Amino acid sequence: QVQLVESGGGSVQAGGSLRLSCTASTFTYSNSCMGWFRQAPGKEREGVASISPGGGTVYADSVKGRFTISRDGAKNTVYLQMNSLKPEDTAMYYCAATDPWRARCYVVTLNSDRIGYWGQGTQVTVSS
Repeated sequence: QVQLVESGGGSVQAGGSLRLSCTASTFTYSNSCMGWFRQAPGKEREGVASISPGGGTVYADSVKGRFTISRDGAKNTVYLQMNSLKPEDTAMYYCAATDPWRARCYVVTLNSDRIGYWGQGTQVTVSS
């Protein structure tokens, strides 16, 4: 079983910053592509950013230049640094991982069909 432990959500004014963290087991961290999805009320879940074990990254167009995803192998943790936040970034943010037992992930993706495991979600609220 894959467990993803998230932290770091909160409320901030537009233009502010937040950092989300997602910690996994060593096996998951070493083999899964991990990333973040978000879902706002009344909207579909969308991919935000993803990173492979090799460090490859992909971002949604809406966050490019503002958000940065990174990995810390010493902590088995993936981070999402969110700068220049906008009210439209308000959503529940979910950490996600591909299934580490199916295959090691080499190609990053924002396709939720490839996600095998989800975190519990952390709320990000940006006020104008």
